[in-house]
Amino acid sequence: MAPEYVIHGQFSVKSDVFSYGVVVLEIVSGQKNNCFRNGEYAKDLLNFAWRSWKQGTCSNFIDPTLRAAASGFMQEMMRCIHIGLLCVQENVAERPTMASVVLMLNSVSLTLSLPSQPAFFLHSTVTVHPEVPLVDDNKPAVDSSGQSINEASITELNPR
Repeated sequence: MAPEYVIHGQFSVKSDVFSYGVVVLEIVSGQKNNCFRNGEYAKDLLNFAWRSWKQGTCSNFIDPTLRAAASGFMQEMMRCIHIGLLCVQENVAERPTMASVVLMLNSVSLTLSLPSQPAFFLHSTVTVHPEVPLVDDNKPAVDSSGQSINEASITELNPR
């Protein structure tokens, strides 16, 4: 969610651009923004994308499966990260419009501007204890009847 909406309740077309940028970064990294994990550290996705960009280690940000399967398309994936970071810039005025994003995606000859710091940039990390997993992969998401057991939603198999 765009920071200007979260903090001030202001919504604009640039709010959609911010959300699009988050989705692009989620796709390239293969992880969700709200439960991003890099090794033993829990970080937010934008923080890790920005640090990877600044340190020149964006290849570490790319999902390993995607990196292995599309090794010939590394430049395109780096360009997607670049565009994603342009979309999530803290300053609303610096974010591109969606028309500009479409143009950036369709034209490899178009030179992209350098992104500035993303919104909600965190300067520290939180250590995650290995004995407390972020997600329990061993626990089934549905019970034997096919209904959700996460206790957060009710799944009805028959429509109204």
